Amino acid sequence: MSSESWIVIPARYPARRFPGKPLALLHGHPMVAWVLDACREARQAQEVVVATDDQRIAKVVQGFGGRVEMTAAHHKSGTERLAEIALRYPEVKWFINVQGDEPGIDPQLIDRIIDLLVERDNPDLIVSAAVSLLDPDDYQSPHVVKVVVDLKGKALYFSRSPIPCYQDKSSGVRALQEGHSGVLQHLGIYGYSGSFLRNLNCLEPGVLAAVENLEQLNWLENGFPIEILPCTSLWSGIDTPEELERFAAKWTGTMGVKG
Repeated sequence: MSSESWIVIPARYPARRFPGKPLALLHGHPMVAWVLDACREARQAQEVVVATDDQRIAKVVQGFGGRVEMTAAHHKSGTERLAEIALRYPEVKWFINVQGDEPGIDPQLIDRIIDLLVERDNPDLIVSAAVSLLDPDDYQSPHVVKVVVDLKGKALYFSRSPIPCYQDKSSGVRALQEGHSGVLQHLGIYGYSGSFLRNLNCLEPGVLAAVENLEQLNWLENGFPIEILPCTSLWSGIDTPEELERFAAKWTGTMGVKG
């Protein structure tokens, strides 16, 4: 097992739909603290780091005994924030990107991603995850990213539109509700090599990535394979205060020992 696997949690304060989201309280604790706590449960990572440009977030994370790396404010994505960390620590071979708005992240999924990266030992390979999508409303929603994969589990395409598109819509709805549609909801966790991140700025800008506003399409357009791990999960990214309320109502997570 590689001794150079880091989990990095990118966290930013500004957000159009939910300003201050990482510090929003969930069952009495800031959301970013829940993410940090879950990531610490992963067994295969040697370091857990919160990457932020905001001193308020940094202070809260440090109050929970977490490690903070201050990063530039101009980054457009969490991956760009991780790329800054990868350049700062060239000895780290593998990085896992866990978003700071995903308090229900499964530590075992993180370990599975690290294991797969180490097993494949391919610096060009990116690993992510997806869960079967069962809700017809989510299937239609542009806020839910869908992914289709080939027979070996490699991503073919990601979209905010309904993919695959059922020509017979009534049979498509039934298939979704019965859980055998093949529609997958992409989960925003990524594993990549440090070398990929350190060369991120060298990628050609992708046309499809700009159309869909999905950075992972840029990697596909540049020829980097993305392997999708299937999983079952109740967690998802939280984008609005209303989503946080709904998540809190159904979630029964417990906080580990502080620090």
